Amino acid sequence: MQLPLNQFKQALQQGETRIGLWMGLADAYSAELLACCGFDWLLIDGEHAPNDLRSVLAQLQALAGYSVQPVVRPVEATPALIKQYLDIGAQTLLVPMVDSAEQARRIVAACRYPPRGIRGVGSALARASRWNRIPDYLATAERELCLLVQVETVQALQNLSEITAVEGVDGVFFGPADLSASMGFLGNPGAEPVQQAMLDGIRQVRAAGKAAGILSADRAFARRCLDAGANFVAVGVDTSLLANAATELARAFKHTDAVANSNAADGSVY
Repeated sequence: MQLPLNQFKQALQQGETRIGLWMGLADAYSAELLACCGFDWLLIDGEHAPNDLRSVLAQLQALAGYSVQPVVRPVEATPALIKQYLDIGAQTLLVPMVDSAEQARRIVAACRYPPRGIRGVGSALARASRWNRIPDYLATAERELCLLVQVETVQALQNLSEITAVEGVDGVFFGPADLSASMGFLGNPGAEPVQQAMLDGIRQVRAAGKAAGILSADRAFARRCLDAGANFVAVGVDTSLLANAATELARAFKHTDAVANSNAADGSVY
């Protein structure tokens, strides 16, 4: 049995563009439905969605039979949690709130077995190694892991060059919602200073030879990011797509404005 190839990582290394969708419904059935929709990657969100280790595992299993690539976002960068996600088979992690190169180096270490890192060894119990049926898993697992770190504060922007330069970091993702709050524009990720900071950051990361990504349901801004060089871009969120479509359907028959505007525009992240 062979170690699964991380096609998402390969595409980013080759400078290819990958379009994705955020998943917050925390459900394997909806994840499998979205796997059929034509996206290149799907983000399983463990930071703001009600996911736990079991629900993330179920979604990884649901996506396994499809060409779409799963990306898993843990709630935080603790080595124990990273170890668990890697053991259940996540090969691409998107780690939130990385403010410094030192934080990034600690996350890299958490993804690697000793002596290059601190990841605990328990592959006989792990789906990632197919329960030790991949004979060289311990020696080769690192090769197919893709680590993406989130830059989403003013401090992180100030440290962007150092974070990007960390060996083992494959890409940098700019988090519009938290970054706008950190910059003094809480609830307004479409503010021009915020958008300009992200566009400049994308160009800087790509110039350094790393992948750059973002989430934006604002199609115009998503395209600006792609034009700036972003090569992994999430262009929507499943919760919003469902809520907006259901709202529009209700409106069509009830003729009411009692529900919130469902249009994703004006700098909307989600």
